[in-house]
Amino acid sequence: MKDTKITYSIEEARRYVANAEEVILKAKYDQETRSYMDSKYVRAAGDYLWKGCLIALDTVFNVRKGKGRPSIDKYRDVVAKRDGKLLRLVNNGYDVTHLYMGYDGTLDKKICDRGFELANEIISHCASLMPKVACA
Repeated sequence: MKDTKITYSIEEARRYVANAEEVILKAKYDQETRSYMDSKYVRAAGDYLWKGCLIALDTVFNVRKGKGRPSIDKYRDVVAKRDGKLLRLVNNGYDVTHLYMGYDGTLDKKICDRGFELANEIISHCASLMPKVACA
């Protein structure tokens, strides 16, 4: 039962990335300027990407237990105790997907592409940690 929930959560995180891929297409890419034309869709895609990352992180680290909403600092603290590589991914993923894309609505395609890469790396890294967590 527990493995099924874990698999479902990782797949749910990947669905968020797939949704972000659909949304970013609506931002209309301009090849001449190498940028997107509508920040509204970039923001939405960034939000989807970061939420997918949070779902994967919550699956591994159970950060949501306790009172209130967890802050990025709580995620960083929990991840830092366990995995330095994942911490670097989370820091970069937070900056690119949540801040640059989600808040700023950057139109730069390279930055947006990097956001997708980081989200996929975070989710895959979390998925690779699952057997270790389940056995612990």
